[in-house]
Amino acid sequence: MSFMNLISVSHVYKSVADATGTLDILRDIDFSVPAKQSLAIVGASGSGKSTLLSIMAGLDTPTQGTVVLAGQDMFALDEDDRAALRAKQIGFVFQSFQLLGNMTALENVMLPLELAGIGNARELATEMLTRVGLATRLRHYPKVLSGGEQQRVALARAFVVKPQVLLADEPTGSLDHASGERIMDLMFELNQELGTTLVLVTHDPKLAARCDLYMTIEAGQRV
Repeated sequence: MSFMNLISVSHVYKSVADATGTLDILRDIDFSVPAKQSLAIVGASGSGKSTLLSIMAGLDTPTQGTVVLAGQDMFALDEDDRAALRAKQIGFVFQSFQLLGNMTALENVMLPLELAGIGNARELATEMLTRVGLATRLRHYPKVLSGGEQQRVALARAFVVKPQVLLADEPTGSLDHASGERIMDLMFELNQELGTTLVLVTHDPKLAARCDLYMTIEAGQRV
């Protein structure tokens, strides 16, 4: 099972129209990621990496092409079914953390469990926050947490539903070196422990070097 392709991205294109004409963001992106493996997607700013990650999460739709996750063509589903699939099988970590400011760390991590209808959300969220070293920060709001602590809450929130896939967009990009190192270690520990397939968009060569697979995107194309 571990060598089967969990994610297959097939001939994905993304274009947007503006006043000056059509802009091609992605052109014929094609690759697969085996289950439990890690993939680094690297490239300059504006190369289309984050758009590709959003399409893989089903948050954005391709102009052409398909994304198959665990045998399911994501874009054969309607928006509601795609959201349900994402809630159960995909964790997403944003560079800007995207924590809800009016919720405590514990409530932020409980949220995806509650949305998935999982009963013991408080217990599971507490366990995961303890796992990432935040047992004493459960009742703190994001504004009083450091950047590294907020990113650990974001990781706990992404991993707590034990997703098949974790997609992370520049997960260490806004952190200082020491915090970034801790987040890297934590991501790969959880990746190994839970058997999660990891896809990272990163500028960080050290982070990319820790992944099993490596892919470069340049001007919307794989090189």
